[in-house]
Amino acid sequence: MERPDYSAADLARQFGLDLQGDGAVRVHGVGTLARAQAGQLAFLANSKYRSQLADSRASVVVLGADDAAAHAGTALVARDPYAAFARISALFAPTPRRDAGIHPSADIAADAVVDPSAHVGAFVSIGERSRIEAGAVVGPGCIIGEDCVVGPGCELVARVTLVTRVRLGQRVVVHPGAVLGAAGFGLAMDAGRWLNVPQLGGVVIGDDCEIGANTTIDRGAIEDTVIEEDVRLDNQIQVGHNVHIGAHTAMAGCSAVAGSARIGRYCLIGGGAGVVGHLEICDKVVITAMSLVTHSIREPGEYSSGTPLMDNRSWRRNAARFKKLDALARRLGPARDTD
Repeated sequence: MERPDYSAADLARQFGLDLQGDGAVRVHGVGTLARAQAGQLAFLANSKYRSQLADSRASVVVLGADDAAAHAGTALVARDPYAAFARISALFAPTPRRDAGIHPSADIAADAVVDPSAHVGAFVSIGERSRIEAGAVVGPGCIIGEDCVVGPGCELVARVTLVTRVRLGQRVVVHPGAVLGAAGFGLAMDAGRWLNVPQLGGVVIGDDCEIGANTTIDRGAIEDTVIEEDVRLDNQIQVGHNVHIGAHTAMAGCSAVAGSARIGRYCLIGGGAGVVGHLEICDKVVITAMSLVTHSIREPGEYSSGTPLMDNRSWRRNAARFKKLDALARRLGPARDTD
C-alpha cells in the first residue's frame, strides 16, 4: 500500500486552515508533540502541553491562533486544533479493501436481500427477511438474524450479532463482539417464580452512529429501543430495553442505562456511570465517571456522585462518619437560612 504524503499547503487548502511557514514541507504520518519525528504532523490543543512545542520535532503542528506566534516552524492554524487534527489524521488511517460480493462460506436466507455493491465476509449468517443495503460491509463471523436492516455504507467489523428486528441507518459502524437486539430484561413475578415478559420491539440506530466492542443494546418490550443519529457508544456499554438516547450523545466505556430511561441530545456520560431506569436526562448534561443517576435531570449542566479518591485510612474514617450524618442532622434540627 502506498504511503500517503501531503504538503502543508495541500492540507491547509483541503481543510480550510491558515498556513504559517513553509507550505512545501511534507508529512506522511501523525504523532504527539513529544514523540513526533520529521515527516509527521502533531497538534496542540491543551495548554498543559504547551511546553512541549519548542522541542517538538514534528514537521507540521496544528494549533490555535494563540499559540501560533510561539511556534517558529510550519503550522496549520485552526479555530479548533483537535477537531482539525482529527480530520487530517483520517487521511493517514489505513482502510482495508472490501470488494463487493458474498464469500462462499456465508449462509444467506433465501428471502434475504443483499445489494450487489455490499461486502459479505466469511462465515456470515443472514436470516430471513433481512436486508443488506448498498455499500455495506458485513465482516467475518457476523450473525444477522431475522427482519434486520443494515443500511447503506454501514460496517459491521467482525463477529457482530444483530439478533432480530434491528434497523441500522446509514454509515453506522459496529465493532467486534457487539450484540444488538437481544431480549430485554423484562420479568414478572408470579407465585414466587419469574415469568419472562416477551420482548416484541426492536432496535433502531440512527445515521452515523458508532457502537463499541462488546457493547449490548437490548430490543424493546413493545416499542423500539432508539439510538438517534451520531451517537457514540464506547466499549462494553449496556443499553437496556426501550431506552432512548438523543442525537450526538457520547457514552464512555462500561457505563449502563437501565430500561425505559431517556437521555437527551449532546449529553456526555462518563465511564462506569449508571443511569437508573424510567427517568429522563435533558439535553446537554455531563455525568462524570462512576456516577449513579437516581433521579431525572431537568437542567443542563455537569453532575457527579460518589466520593473522590483518597487514602484508605481517610476513606474508612469518613465512611464511618457517613453513618452518623442522619442522627447528627436530627439533633441539629431543621436547617436555618442564615443569609
